[in-house]
Amino acid sequence: MSTVASALHPGDDKTLGPLLECDRALLAVGKKIRVLKAIDWPQSLEAPFMASWEKGNPVLPQPPVRHPDLSSEMAALKAIMDKLDRGHPIGNWMFKTAWSYRTAAQMLMSIGTARFTECSTALYGRPDMTYRSQTSNAVDAANDLLTISDDLISREEIPRVVADIPAEEFARRLRERLGPFFDKDKVDVVLDPDLPSKATAGSKSINLRSTALFSALDLEQLTEHEAFVHTATLLNGKHQPYFKSLGLGAPRTTRTQEGLATFSEIITGAIDLNRLRRIALRVIAVKNALDGADFIEVFRGFLDAGQSPTESYQSAARIFRGGDPKGRICFTKDGAYLEGVMIIYVFIRKVLQAGHAEMLPMLFAGRVTTSDVITLSPYLHDGLIARAVYVPPWARNPQRILSLMAFFTAAQRFRLDTFELNRFVEFEEERIEESLQALEH
Repeated sequence: MSTVASALHPGDDKTLGPLLECDRALLAVGKKIRVLKAIDWPQSLEAPFMASWEKGNPVLPQPPVRHPDLSSEMAALKAIMDKLDRGHPIGNWMFKTAWSYRTAAQMLMSIGTARFTECSTALYGRPDMTYRSQTSNAVDAANDLLTISDDLISREEIPRVVADIPAEEFARRLRERLGPFFDKDKVDVVLDPDLPSKATAGSKSINLRSTALFSALDLEQLTEHEAFVHTATLLNGKHQPYFKSLGLGAPRTTRTQEGLATFSEIITGAIDLNRLRRIALRVIAVKNALDGADFIEVFRGFLDAGQSPTESYQSAARIFRGGDPKGRICFTKDGAYLEGVMIIYVFIRKVLQAGHAEMLPMLFAGRVTTSDVITLSPYLHDGLIARAVYVPPWARNPQRILSLMAFFTAAQRFRLDTFELNRFVEFEEERIEESLQALEH
């Protein structure tokens, strides 16, 4: 499907009008389908489980089962899909977005059943899924990452990041970071005692759990991941002059979004080894849950891997949101983070290698996938798609990214498994001896 052949201009009312009508309808329906809000576990489940665990007789959590009625939204999305011309790149992009919301609605209406997992894997994939163009999958990558990190430093020696900053003080520091960056919008930092996650991002605010303690590294991670990617892409989508649905967090964009946010942490040095391992461990845990491991077994897996009991509970709870704590029925989103960051890494390399550096900021123009970047980039020229208002500093300079990628690619030639620490001493001694002999001659 050629994006160039399907020309479309702001003055082309015959083609543009129906697309804009579908965009407005999609925007109205999409806002009503909020996946995480519908499946998040209440905080009140944590204390009873932890108490039963400490007594040596753990009891499976019993999350409330909610089945929202989204049948009217599904019908509206089907009507939108029927109107769209999939032969046009913008029509096809919008069709896929509507499809993902319709699948998400099906998923939420099937909470706790096998259908829930079927819809989840359609949206976020399975970590053990191997695509035709690949020889490995996300589980293989997760195991490799854990093995490599174990080779670098033993699990017991990875330093713990101290979390001792109260939420109010942390919020003040985060506001100082956000103000200069979001200079055309008001983005607040809101404290919420009932927030299931430690932090979440929206277009108007970064939300923090008011009872949590934060670290200095959390400030770097939340700035790069939540604010400069998740909030920025939502706002950039809302600033689009025509297609406002780019400001929707459509489920189909999750893999790219989380991959981009995690890559942002990595490229800026905001990530630490514990967090990177946690991402890999969640991939393996999703696979185990799909294979039948229950909540207690998944919790124990995180615990055995070195996470604290609280971290292990929260990680396991993420995977069983909307699912069944007995196993097999789970939320597979956490399996998409590692695959997403690998996709972003390869995509950025190929974009820069092909001489299309202008595509890099397009990753931030709204909530998009890597496929959307390729499909929609041609419409930057006539103004149908606007350039991103907010782009993180690292993404504004392709040379910076290229230099880091070139270095780490070259560094992979050195095999650490055949290199002992004492070799540094031997190497210097050998060089000096060789130089002495050469000078004497």
